[in-house]
Amino acid sequence: MVDDLYESASGFVQDICDSLPTSGAGGASRPQWLAESGQLEGDGAAVLTVGVPKLCPEWSKAVKQAVAGKYERWFGNGTYVVSSKPPKAEAAEDVLTIPPGTYRAKGRMEDCYWERTSKGGEIIDNQFATSAQSITVTIAPSDGQFTAERCEVWKPVK
Repeated sequence: MVDDLYESASGFVQDICDSLPTSGAGGASRPQWLAESGQLEGDGAAVLTVGVPKLCPEWSKAVKQAVAGKYERWFGNGTYVVSSKPPKAEAAEDVLTIPPGTYRAKGRMEDCYWERTSKGGEIIDNQFATSAQSITVTIAPSDGQFTAERCEVWKPVK
């Protein structure tokens, strides 16, 4: 059994199928949500790999990406430590990290504020947009933190 919360493996899979369409909305891509929320722990990865193609085939790609660990990470509002290494599992809930790179937030944004700070907390760059449809920011490896408030989801620019 996957978890004490479910009477069957198919119950677990169906719950994930029902959750995935909205899970990406909080700032994480669907595979990122699966991988980083603990859904793949224990026998979860095996159950989802078998069950999702049968119960919700539209999410098969997201499950494959999550299980393989090859998925795009998205970032919602919050303060992130700039690091190319993800936090250790025990610290993942306490420390949010974002790798250096260029990110874009797209959508209807009002009063969106972002800032890049040094490791010492000094503001390197920031912007307050009273109304915007697209904002791009490049986070340098030398930055200490990145903070975003009232913005859309930040996705890597390819």
